[in-house]
Formats: sequence, C-alpha cells, structure tokens
Amino acid sequence: MKAIAITRPGAPEVLQLIERPDPQAGVGECLIAVEAFGINRPDVLQRKGAYPPPAGASDLPGLEVAGRIVAGDDASLAAAGFQLGDKVCALVAGGGYAELCTAPVAQCLPVPAGWSMVEAASLPETYFTVWSNVFERAHLCAGENILIHGGSSGIGVTAIQLAKAFGARVLVTVGSAEKAAACLRLGADVAINYREQDFVAECKQATNGRGVDVILDMVAGGYVARNIECLADDGRCVVIAVQGGSQAGFDAGQLLRRRLTISGSTLRPRSVAFKAGIAQALREKVWPLLESRDIRPVIFRELLADRTAEAHALMESGEHIGKIVLSWVKN
Repeated sequence: MKAIAITRPGAPEVLQLIERPDPQAGVGECLIAVEAFGINRPDVLQRKGAYPPPAGASDLPGLEVAGRIVAGDDASLAAAGFQLGDKVCALVAGGGYAELCTAPVAQCLPVPAGWSMVEAASLPETYFTVWSNVFERAHLCAGENILIHGGSSGIGVTAIQLAKAFGARVLVTVGSAEKAAACLRLGADVAINYREQDFVAECKQATNGRGVDVILDMVAGGYVARNIECLADDGRCVVIAVQGGSQAGFDAGQLLRRRLTISGSTLRPRSVAFKAGIAQALREKVWPLLESRDIRPVIFRELLADRTAEAHALMESGEHIGKIVLSWVKN
C-alpha cells in the first residue's frame, strides 16, 4: 500500500510518500480501504517528535479515516452490524495516512447517509473528543453557557454545533474578524476576538456578570487563571491541549470557594472499551443530527494525499476554519 510516513522529526517536508506492507486486521478489528483521512494538530506534534504514538499503534500518523471495510473479524463486524463493503469512518490511534488502515470495529461508525467520504473523514477525532469532554466530562446541559477557545478550529466548529444542538448558549474566542463571522454563522452566540478584546471581560458582560458554566480549553498556560475568572460558581473547565504551555499558576482558593472543577484528558491512549462507549453515544445521539444535516461538516480545504506536507503547513499557519482533509482519489 501507499502511505505517508514521518521520515524524521521536523518540518512538513519530512512527510514522504512511501510503500508499506498491507496491514492485517486482528481480533476485534477491521481493515479499511481508506478513501480520505483528516489532519489534526496531534499529527503535527507527532511529526515534530513531540507526541509519539501509544504502544502497539502504527508509527504512521493519522487519527481518523473514512473508507470501506474490506476485511475483518467476522464476529466483531456482525456484533456491530457491519459487513464487508460497508462505508465507515473510524477513530484510530495511528496509521490513518495510508491506503489501508486497521481500526477496532468498536471505534467505527457508519458514514452518515448522504455524506461524502471527505466529509465523513472530518468527523471522528473532533466528535469523539468534543462528546467525551464537553458532554461526558464537563456535563454541559441545555440552558448553560459554554466558552470554546479556538472556536474556528476543527474542535471548535464541532463544539459550537453540538453545544447549540443540545440547547446551550455558546461563546467562542477567535483570532480574527473573519473567524468570528464564521463562528457566528455556525450558531455561536458571542464571538470574542482575543487579539482585540479581553475575553474575561467579554464573558462577564455576555453573562450579566455570572460567568460561563463550561469552558473547553486547548491553550492552557496563562489561560487557566483567566478561565477561572470566567467561570460561574460550580463551573467546569476541561483542558484538552497545552498550546500555550503546560505550566499554569492560579488562585486555588477560588476552586474551593466557588466549587470549581478543572479537568483534562487525552483521548489517544485511552482503551478501546472507553472509545467504544463514546462511539455508541455518538451513534445514538449525534448521528441522527448529521444525517438530517442539522449539523454539517466544515471543510476548509481538501487536498490529495501527495500534498500532505502542504496540508500540515496550512494547519500550522492557523489560517484554516474547520477541517483539512486529504483524499487518495480526487472526488
């Protein structure tokens, strides 16, 4: 098979098209003929040598794919309601940048009716992440306020749409007027340009001084102390990345006095059983919204797989709004 490999830690140019032996599906797995795969920030970190794959995972980058099942564990496929030839998208721990990719059957979901493979490839990493952190960890409820940092990112555009679909009021931070407008079109109620506005003050104003109930944060660093200022009493902040640094100083007394919760998680190393639970919840509660197009894909750019280095450079530029997706054949 053809695959895109990280030949050495470094800039996007270290991503090279290579030939690899075809992988074989093991117990509980299926083999997917990949038509499209999504680009995510963890891929960039892995390329730089800062985020090695978990033990047992492929050394090839790529956490989400869409394609057709071409082989697999018959019992697992039958139990999940899949058969050979079915169109699926899947969350994987690595190996997505390839023409063939193995995936736990429990982490596969059907391609939503009417969706293209490129659209489907944009789903798994962000939807698994947002559902797990916003709804299962932070317990966002209808009528609550959520602040989403990086509102125009792949995670951000997913979180906006899911939070609105389940009845929350959405505030986002973004870095430009263009990104603010894009988030508002997706349903965000308030868009804050962090380059020009103090997001703490804006959150307070937008909530009549109360603060937000939930924060989804991929910055960390100095944002943590400011997040605490944004939270309402009993508020919950979930940190899912540390783009602003891993060290954070804050007034821990506020956690006690106002019953605040600061939590964090990384999805990639979690067990198949844990991810299977998320997949089941998504299939029941979110997939109907995707099939009805109440929630829609936000694809910033689709490129052919031989332009993966260009896709990584685009992600690092921060210019994108939504997802960057690669495909093996032009659709």
